[in-house]
Amino acid sequence: MPERLVDVERQGAEVLHTFPVALKPPVDPADEEPFKRKALEAAAHAKLVPNEELERLDAKMHVSRGGQLTPYGDPLGVLAETKAGLDQFDRERAYFLWEQAGRPEGRADDFWHAAQHERLRARAYALWEREGCPEGKAEEHWRRTRAFEES
Repeated sequence: MPERLVDVERQGAEVLHTFPVALKPPVDPADEEPFKRKALEAAAHAKLVPNEELERLDAKMHVSRGGQLTPYGDPLGVLAETKAGLDQFDRERAYFLWEQAGRPEGRADDFWHAAQHERLRARAYALWEREGCPEGKAEEHWRRTRAFEES
């Protein structure tokens, strides 16, 4: 799965966040546009800026500065949401739920799926809330969030 780092910035100004973007094949590695589009989608999902400022965001391929990758003063470090980071979040939440249920044997998958579902629901709710809580649109946000996670 091709993966690239993409910087999201305010139109030629400051870099707000660097997203690791992975796309499912088939992907033309020379075509940067799908990576940029997904990074801008991630910025919207992550509530990086208010909705009315989304159209002012640009994406560009990250240029390595050498040395360890460090964020540009990004106070929202959890928004990187790499696959490994999301798995770690789900693992910790699943463990908490398992402990809360009295540590039952043989139900690890149940708690893993519950943690994933909880995280996806929270993201869908945040998107719905960002768009002004439109009546009858909650299910659409749930589908969009799941589709984004699967892509």
